[in-house]
Amino acid sequence: MRKLLTTVALAAVATMGLSQMASADALDDIKKSGKIRIAVDLGVPPYGMTDDKMQPSGSDIDTAKALAKDWGLEFVHVPTTGASRIPSLQTDKADLVISTLSITPERAKAIDFSLPYASLSTVIAALKSVDVKKLADLDGKTVGTVRGTTHDTQLTKEAPKGMKLVRYEDDATEAQAYLSGQVDIISTAELLVAPIGKKNPARPLEVKFVLDTFKLAVGVKKDEARLLAEVNKWIAAKLKDGTLNAIYKKHHGNDLPDVILKQ
Repeated sequence: MRKLLTTVALAAVATMGLSQMASADALDDIKKSGKIRIAVDLGVPPYGMTDDKMQPSGSDIDTAKALAKDWGLEFVHVPTTGASRIPSLQTDKADLVISTLSITPERAKAIDFSLPYASLSTVIAALKSVDVKKLADLDGKTVGTVRGTTHDTQLTKEAPKGMKLVRYEDDATEAQAYLSGQVDIISTAELLVAPIGKKNPARPLEVKFVLDTFKLAVGVKKDEARLLAEVNKWIAAKLKDGTLNAIYKKHHGNDLPDVILKQ
């Protein structure tokens, strides 16, 4: 009888422990820690960049800081690149990703997405003398892209078979490859084209055509329903009171598009 009671007691303790583990989630952990770790790529201005004092800046940084402040938490910046954004959630290096992360079906299999908070257009840009107007014109040409981005995925699926795709680990490396003449054509965010072109006037860079326009969302680890709900609640409130539009306009010079403001 004693052995039976002991076994039952141990089982009850184990069940309680499992129940407590199941009830704990990312939102609880974040609140308990008093800080929130948010991954932002600083290589995609004006979404993410460094200012003249070498401090993180940009619309995604300001969005992350605003969320942390409203939640009464310390903002901890987690450096990332295009390819490491989703892994940073999966490996628990970051609690959220606010980093030009566009919503795609492939990514939705790996992480959860919030409501959209901004948008981004991706383009094919090239040396001014290069004549390309559509995807089919890339046949036989070499194109640089950033590994793990939506334009990498799109070109991999849709570009002509004769096109050679060269992948770089981040936007800065891709830009340097263009500026140094390693590639004459790149896929990138539209807002990066002008800054890249200014760095080397001998290699003028211009937009040739738009690949796509994406809604940007906050990335959340899979199955963290309470955290996702809180992020969505915050985004809806900040779109309504104009906070997110003000942040976007400060860095981009124009209002958020209606597809974001009127969702």
